[in-house]
Amino acid sequence: MPSISANSGEVQNAIRQRAQQIYERSGRIPGRDLENWTRAEAEILHEYAARASRKAILIGVEGVVYTGEYEVAAAGGYTPGEWRAGDPVAVRFQGDRMFLLRRNGEELETRIVQKHR
Repeated sequence: MPSISANSGEVQNAIRQRAQQIYERSGRIPGRDLENWTRAEAEILHEYAARASRKAILIGVEGVVYTGEYEVAAAGGYTPGEWRAGDPVAVRFQGDRMFLLRRNGEELETRIVQKHR
């Protein structure tokens, strides 16, 4: 994912909207524009950074293709390409989570974000 600049139009618009939400939630107190903007900027940039640190994997199970999103930092060294298309993968499900058993015996925990038939 490309890096996001705090000056990009998309980010500026998101910050502007969040600052407005903060202003409204805090009772529309005047004179806090800079404080609201700074808080909104920190929140939005944190959200964009979090998205950049997530990756996804697609796994087919009994005719359904699941897209599982995982945090790179919590993936225990998993790197894309450990499995090739058609490789057997032990999978277990728990609520909105999908756990994939890796060859090293560890599980890759993902959050199911999409299912396709």
